[in-house]
This record gives sequence, structure tokens and C-alpha cells, in this order.
Amino acid sequence: MSDFTIHTVATAPEAARPLLQGARSKLGFVPNLYASLAEAPAALQGYLMLSDLLGETSLTPIEQQVLALAVSAENGCGYCVAAHSTIARHMVQVPGDIIDALRAGQAIPDDRLEALRRYAEATVRHRGEVRGKVLGAFLAAGFTRRQAIEVVLGVAMKTLSNYANHLFDTPVDTAFQAESWPPARAA
Repeated sequence: MSDFTIHTVATAPEAARPLLQGARSKLGFVPNLYASLAEAPAALQGYLMLSDLLGETSLTPIEQQVLALAVSAENGCGYCVAAHSTIARHMVQVPGDIIDALRAGQAIPDDRLEALRRYAEATVRHRGEVRGKVLGAFLAAGFTRRQAIEVVLGVAMKTLSNYANHLFDTPVDTAFQAESWPPARAA
């Protein structure tokens, strides 16, 4: 169990309160990730800004969710896999077989999205040092060099939330529990 506080709007540091209020207005609740990041208002603001910026990229909403799920699964973040599985399935309408493959760490039955998954995972595994076949397959699948950089933006966003969730041991919100995902962890 973590010693970090899951803040409410009332208990959060002053600078984080408007950010939590905005999340509650937009989502109908304050996700535990946001409530925990509120301890460091700049971290919460940074995550929200990176999320907004990812939404402004040339990656489609489905591609953004494939990216988020691939990175979160690679980083073993149960909270983010549950949250993005929910978003992907119910808000973005990502096909179930694609979500299931991402959650299982298996190949996606769509060549273009599979190239994205492999590139995103390789970016995490190799700390951005991705060249050769994986980058070539990503570009051959119709992605651009611009999108290769946009994937790095998404990896940065998810790394912030994945690592924070590891630090906080963030409990999965009720809204995401139907998509709970226990990561396979090495002892």
C-alpha cells in the first residue's frame, strides 16, 4: 500500500484544485491518477497538457489508444491498461480483438496498428533507440516521420502516468474496474 494521498479537490494543494475541478467537470469524477498527481501540481498539469497535445497530433483516436495501451502494457501499469481499455472500448470504439491483443501483448490483427504497437513497445524497451526493421515497418505501414515523433510524445505522456502509478500503487477507479488488468510481474 502506498503512503501517497489520493486527494480530493478540498485536500489538494491550491494549484492543483482547478485542475481537479476541471477533470470532475469533464469526466464526471476525478480519476485516482489525477488525485494522486495533485500532490505535485506541476506533474498533474504536465500530464494533462501532454494528454491534450497527444490529442492534437496526426494520430487518429484509435491509434492514440493503441499507443497508450501498448506503452502501458509494456510498462506493466495495470491502472493505465484498465483506464485505456475502458476509453478504447467505450469512447473510441476500438474493436475488441485489438484491445484484447494489446492487453495480452500479442500481435494485433491489423497490419498498420501492429506496426504502431511494435514501434511503441520498442521505443519503451530500447529507450527511444529504434531503428532498422521496427522503424522501417512502422514507416512502410504508412506512418510518417512526424508520427514517429508523435509516438515519442505519447510514450513520454504514458511513462509519466505509468511510473507515477507504480509509485502511488494507484487503485483502479470504479469506472475502470470492468477492464482490470493484472500485469505479469517478475518477482
